[in-house]
Amino acid sequence: MAKISMKNRELKREQLVAKFAAKRAELKAIISNVNSSEEDRWNAQQALQKLPRDSSSSRLQRRCQMTGRPHGVYRKFKLSRIKLREEGMKGNVPGLKKASW
Repeated sequence: MAKISMKNRELKREQLVAKFAAKRAELKAIISNVNSSEEDRWNAQQALQKLPRDSSSSRLQRRCQMTGRPHGVYRKFKLSRIKLREEGMKGNVPGLKKASW
């Protein structure tokens, strides 16, 4: 099990990403627009750098919803490989069954 503080840190990052998503997208559009003036692009770059570091979506770490484990997490189920197997064997994951051939 992951520490509660690590789970809370990830939750806080998710909230920051959601809060600043529109602002970041707007600034990135200005920066990548070749028709914008150099000064506008420079100001947008400076504004983007002033946003909180954790507001970037690349700072998020996918974690298991049950245990908080950061590695081996399946995106589709939001579970780690270990918990996915356990829950699949119990029949708690719809559409998942043991393979046999």
